[in-house]
Amino acid sequence: MVIPEALNTEKFAEHKDSIRILYLADDDFRIMCNDYCTSKIYIEKCKEKIQENAEYKVEYEHLFTELEKEILRYIKNNEI
Repeated sequence: MVIPEALNTEKFAEHKDSIRILYLADDDFRIMCNDYCTSKIYIEKCKEKIQENAEYKVEYEHLFTELEKEILRYIKNNEI
């Protein structure tokens, strides 16, 4: 069984041997590591999409800010 590449990072460098042993011997640890790797892949995909759609992000941030202000104005003008 091969240890996922995502676990070969600086963050885990001093724990290489423990990771290898636990990954091969402990199902719970292996599942946790696999979930970690899946999460890392998903985060990278999201980063790519955000970069590709940066203009949409800016538009939604602006819309969010404007709606937030509008909600507060509305509440202030209609307080009971």
